[in-house]
Amino acid sequence: MASDEDSSRIPGFYKLTVEGRVSTIAKKANLKDDEVELLGSGGGLSPGLADRMIENVVGTMAYPFGVAVNFRINGRDRLIPMVLEEPSVVAAASNMARLMREGEGIKTSSTDPVMIGQIQVLDVPDIDSALETLSEEKQRLLEHANQQDPVLVRVGGGARDLQSRVIDSEVGKMLILHLLVDCQDIMGANAVNTMCEALAPMVEELTGGRVLLRIISNLADKRLVRAEAVIRKEAIGGEKAIDDIIAAWALADADPYRASTHNKGIMNGVVAVALATAQDHRALEAGAHAYAARTGRYRSLSRWSKNEDGDLVGVLEMPMAVGTVGGTTKTHPIARLALKVLGVSRARELSEVMAAVGLAQNLGALRALTQEGIQRGHMRLHARNLVAMAGAEGDLINRAVEELITSGEIRFDKAQEIVNRLKG
Repeated sequence: MASDEDSSRIPGFYKLTVEGRVSTIAKKANLKDDEVELLGSGGGLSPGLADRMIENVVGTMAYPFGVAVNFRINGRDRLIPMVLEEPSVVAAASNMARLMREGEGIKTSSTDPVMIGQIQVLDVPDIDSALETLSEEKQRLLEHANQQDPVLVRVGGGARDLQSRVIDSEVGKMLILHLLVDCQDIMGANAVNTMCEALAPMVEELTGGRVLLRIISNLADKRLVRAEAVIRKEAIGGEKAIDDIIAAWALADADPYRASTHNKGIMNGVVAVALATAQDHRALEAGAHAYAARTGRYRSLSRWSKNEDGDLVGVLEMPMAVGTVGGTTKTHPIARLALKVLGVSRARELSEVMAAVGLAQNLGALRALTQEGIQRGHMRLHARNLVAMAGAEGDLINRAVEELITSGEIRFDKAQEIVNRLKG
């Protein structure tokens, strides 16, 4: 059991002021004074640093940085940094994590961090002969690939295998090589692409063909993560509530129109942590959705069922290509701070946490949809934004929000009317 100091269970955290929340997180994550100041800096990214990250920089843009509480993952309590603009996501993740805390909490696991680099070979005169030659020369090709990144090899990673595929396409048959690379704690795009580029001349010589593309695949189906949780039936609302959640999931698994929104809810949690830690969230999205369609039909990334006790069981499996070494993760000061709050240093550990957040977020959406409708929580938070825009401050915000929600007219003009009246 986590001590109070280490516990992610912080009752009433959402009721604190921003300053109060920062103070609480600073104590639990042992943040230094300069790190606390960074949280209030408006994003922590100077124009100069931004100019070194992308082209044609003219400024920066900040998103809200929140912390989800109540998470216990593999027996360890964690505070979850989340960056996003959508209301109710952080609250839903925190609430569902509270229901998943029993015992070890959310249980996670992951495969080795292996990424796939693709080498496309065209105009191969004899594909069967080329396949045989590549098989014979596999070890030499792997050794050459590993010469491109001795640091990765030294820390236990590197090229592990070379696999061949023949694809029929609109322009004829083509030979595709898959270079499998253990990326350890890096996401791997630069390392894998460099290795594929280096192998291209050798592949051309061995096959007699012409190499065109040589690039990493974002369908990282060798780098999978799994999260599983059991939620007691009395905690989620009883047998009917569980049956409704399973029925809602079943629609997502059977119908791509529902599955796209269902999986988007999962990615609300995953991408929020990815943004906080400066991961390539676009690659994560692409890989997740491709994996959801791996059977030939786009389906749910999660699965919900009942166990023999009638409790709800949720499982999420998906690709998760993330890194804790190099790239923007180490460049961006807020990303470094987020990793400290999260308490992770290894990429597999980060990937498992992200899957746990995705599973909790998925349950939050399913519960809201089946029990109260998705708009209730959204509209309360939207009302809060509206009254703040209308000029409400301090204690006046809560009074104005209640009146706005009671009115049933969640609009800016109504918010202005209420705030002006309450101000006298």
